Amino acid sequence: MRNIPVDLSALTFVCVAPPRPKLVNQDTGEVKVDRAGNTVFTVGLSAADSSGRVDLVNVSVPGDQAVGVGQIVTPVGLVAFPWEQVIGGEKRFGVAFRAERVVVAGPVAVPSPDASPAPSASSARSAAADVA
Repeated sequence: MRNIPVDLSALTFVCVAPPRPKLVNQDTGEVKVDRAGNTVFTVGLSAADSSGRVDLVNVSVPGDQAVGVGQIVTPVGLVAFPWEQVIGGEKRFGVAFRAERVVVAGPVAVPSPDASPAPSASSARSAAADVA
């Protein structure tokens, strides 16, 4: 299986579904675990680019993640990988996503429409010189 690294530099991710254990079998409720024995969780994210296109992706991660709905997040070590399977004689395929973890991103500063830019240090020195 080929893992394809995802370039995060042009994307903004927002958590849209809280982490929940990934099920292997919905009928039995069997929960998926990774090779280390950690429960695998699925986190629903929206991925937006600068043009305004938004895609919804489910990202699998080992262990529960400390993120909530509405938070801007970063999926660390995000990779995509193709998959295919036959269910009931029907072939299905797609692209799945996995990350090492999902962390809350730093706060994003949103300028208010009436805020004027803060003076720079050099303009503050010039203003002080004019007063003296």
